Amino acid sequence: MPANQLSRRGFLSATGGLSLAAALGLSGCGDSSQSGSKPSGGDTLALLLPGDVPKGWETVLAEVNKKLKTDLGFTITPQFIAWSNYQQQALLKFTAGENFDTALQARWLNMVQLVGSKSLVAVDELIGKYPNLSKTLAPQLIEQNKWSGKLYGIPQVNSAARLHHFTIRQDLAEKLGLGDITTFDQLEKYWYDVKQKEKITPVGVNSNMPDLLVAFAPVGWLNQHDWENPHVSVQFFSGGSFPFYLAQDGKTTGSSNPIPFWEAPGVIDALRTVRKYYQDGIINKDALNVDSNAIKTQFESGRIATRWAMTDGLSSQSLAPLRKAVPSAQLANVVPLGGGKNAKPNQTFQADNFVVLNTKGRSNERALQLEDWVSIKENHDLISYGVEGKDWKAVGTDRFEQVSAYSFPGFALCWRQSLEKKIKDITPTENEWFDWAQDYDNFTVDPYASFVPDVTPVKREDSQITAAMTQYGNPLWIGAVDVDKGLDQLKKAVEKAGLSKLQAEMAKQADAYLKGQ
Repeated sequence: MPANQLSRRGFLSATGGLSLAAALGLSGCGDSSQSGSKPSGGDTLALLLPGDVPKGWETVLAEVNKKLKTDLGFTITPQFIAWSNYQQQALLKFTAGENFDTALQARWLNMVQLVGSKSLVAVDELIGKYPNLSKTLAPQLIEQNKWSGKLYGIPQVNSAARLHHFTIRQDLAEKLGLGDITTFDQLEKYWYDVKQKEKITPVGVNSNMPDLLVAFAPVGWLNQHDWENPHVSVQFFSGGSFPFYLAQDGKTTGSSNPIPFWEAPGVIDALRTVRKYYQDGIINKDALNVDSNAIKTQFESGRIATRWAMTDGLSSQSLAPLRKAVPSAQLANVVPLGGGKNAKPNQTFQADNFVVLNTKGRSNERALQLEDWVSIKENHDLISYGVEGKDWKAVGTDRFEQVSAYSFPGFALCWRQSLEKKIKDITPTENEWFDWAQDYDNFTVDPYASFVPDVTPVKREDSQITAAMTQYGNPLWIGAVDVDKGLDQLKKAVEKAGLSKLQAEMAKQADAYLKGQ
């Protein structure tokens, strides 16, 4: 997968869909027949993948298809769709009834809507027929990713849990006399020292990130209160919609008590802090308009000192290109949790990404055969890293060196926690946090871990509120407007659009979820 994890998390999602409850009876459609029976459909599977075509892709694809044809009797024809268009184009292809076979989907994309419209195959009763796939999926992963008892895709993870955090220029931290940074206060001092003495942008924020910065679970990226108290539950009816904070004692009291984000502890202070960062030039002024690739390029050319990261072991990929611009550069991953690795932050264990099967696909059976095939290490490594010796070299038993520019979005097809290799130059700090993220016991299970709200009863209101969040919320999240004025405008807009109805419906559904636990 490319280092640019941001691109796949921060998009504003579709504004809802049909009833999840109405979709509960959805089972494998198309030709999802028993494993071992003769597959139907053509000899080629069509896949939707995000991003640009990887460099050297034709060579790798030829090797993949040669082996697939021998092993399973079919080939694949992936279609890469630019990140800027992926959400919209993928949705259009589903709604138009096109017969592609698999796609990347997620709650932050169109998955809620697609489940509601019965566009996705439920795979929970099917994956047991595919042994290579089954053994790479932890039982906890399957259970926490079910929606009302059904699993609507293959979860794509390379760790037990995921926590976003910061990648910084450790060489600058050393130069500025700050040493190892472990707290948010130290991080903030680093940013201001960089601004004053290095004359580069301290923090890079892109247009996909606004809803990650303040009101996000278990921590808002720039919300110091959350880093010191990483036990919050945030829910919304659809991606890009309104975030509600739910009561942490809900399992005891039976009440989820959802509150608007502005009533949650630390949120207003975080908004004021982000506003100050924006005014002081800590955050780039074009945050609402610049895409994630531009921020990545600027970071790797030495023009940005801090970038968003995930506990996926991949942010160290930026070190090699960065050293072409700054030969002495060093990177470090900063996870400023109060309590450090003993903090046990909340975690839903829900995957950020899923490989979903299209009910209109040519062959649901072959799609699952493909997922089983890429769960075999040799095949996984081929499509993930390229041709061994040409694109990558093994380093020990669990690391690899990328020797070409090949970079495949594995999170959209073949991420398997037990099969992923670490990059050769993974930094010590990233390696430590990546290992930490492999253990379920390092986290607290969110009280609402497998709760997925059904937007149907408030679909119209949610659509209007999502539009208001885009217009008024995003500038507020990144600090581009005065907090009091911006918050007042947002409150008026969402209240007019039906916030009270959304809040009541969230309480109703979340309380019912708690009752069923």
